[in-house]
Amino acid sequence: MFKKALALLLSLAATLAMAAVDVNTASEADLDSIKGIGPGTSSKMLEARKAGKFKDWPDLIARVPGIGDKRAAKLSAEGLTVNGAKYQPAATPEKASSKDQAPARKP
Repeated sequence: MFKKALALLLSLAATLAMAAVDVNTASEADLDSIKGIGPGTSSKMLEARKAGKFKDWPDLIARVPGIGDKRAAKLSAEGLTVNGAKYQPAATPEKASSKDQAPARKP
């Protein structure tokens, strides 16, 4: 019983240790370990990082060609972080429904 609990605990710790890869500290191999990042994307990220660490996800999206909102969300779901933060899409204002709008008045 003790061996099973220890094995479970060790596997859980290993999973958590590999779960997040921060783009500001990751090596090329670390970035390549994220599903959806290949050698081309990882080299673009490392090249952009030479100019300075990424402040946040919008900074990463602006500086790395080929990374947009949809791809950022997928990479974040696979474990990529920026300064330890997961991707949070910007809130978009919803359109008011037609029943919320007052009818137009005619003079």
